[in-house]
Amino acid sequence: METILKMKKSFLTKLALAVSASTLICGSASAQKDWPTKSIQMIVPFAAGGPTDSIARLIAVPMGQALGQTVVVENVPGAGGTIASTKVARAAPDGYTIYIHHMGMATANALYDKLPYDPMKDFEYIGQVADVPMVLLGKKDLPPNNFKELEAYIRANKDKVTMANAGPGAVSQLCGLIFQSRLGVRVTTVPYKGTGPALTDLVGGQVNILCDQTTQTIPFIKDGKVKVYGVTTPKRLSALPNVPTLDEQGMKGFDVKVWHGIYAPLGTPKPVLEKLNAALKKALTDPDLKARLDSSNIDIVPVSKQNGESLKAHLDAEINRWGPIIRKANIPD
Repeated sequence: METILKMKKSFLTKLALAVSASTLICGSASAQKDWPTKSIQMIVPFAAGGPTDSIARLIAVPMGQALGQTVVVENVPGAGGTIASTKVARAAPDGYTIYIHHMGMATANALYDKLPYDPMKDFEYIGQVADVPMVLLGKKDLPPNNFKELEAYIRANKDKVTMANAGPGAVSQLCGLIFQSRLGVRVTTVPYKGTGPALTDLVGGQVNILCDQTTQTIPFIKDGKVKVYGVTTPKRLSALPNVPTLDEQGMKGFDVKVWHGIYAPLGTPKPVLEKLNAALKKALTDPDLKARLDSSNIDIVPVSKQNGESLKAHLDAEINRWGPIIRKANIPD
């Protein structure tokens, strides 16, 4: 009798565990089906007002409309985006935290020792977003009026010239240091927490030069608030047709273009990732979004790149591309 009671007890325990597990699975499946039931946080690794922040705020609205919930942008600046990346890598993988970052996701490995995350292992990949060209700018009363004059001016005044950037690991820093490496001259760099405040100080005449994305710079160029010395991509921009590229002005092969992707914490359920990807694709067809990006010469990536597999493959390729370039340019110095 005692043996029978033990068998019954064991059977009931296993049955209870099975029912509990089934309930959890069903509950999880139901939660994924109902997702999202609240607002979604989109982390931006730079200060408000910068180019990545601008793209995030533009895309957050149509993504939220597609998902039926508000996508709220949160700025987590510092350390070239690595603070934000660490926060996202450690966030709950429930779909309520997503992350937009530029090519700094690929350069961090070469710029920082012992990152607390692995960009290829600690994230889920939702899709690529847009590619943004950059321009080399100067304060409006800087003496040089063209790129050749700027080269001569920097060589003659290298100890006095200041070059702003968005902080260690930012694309503006990378662009600026590659520019200096190609020029063979080092100037005084002034790091900020984002290119928003860096551009403000350039317009105010507090710093001399800045390499920045077209997302926020074109209006300042057209209004004559800054000088522009060249475009960082191989082709001229339709919004600035009279501005030569750095390549055509002697820096052959100079090509820095800022790509952006959206990520989620590792372990975010596949059905949730699929909904996020669908929302991203729908957002990138929004007429207002497209018009705003076109005005800044920002290219929405083809549909074939608007998926997680493409983003992951592109990130891997960019890590392998930029690592040797950064080490050759002696970045960081």
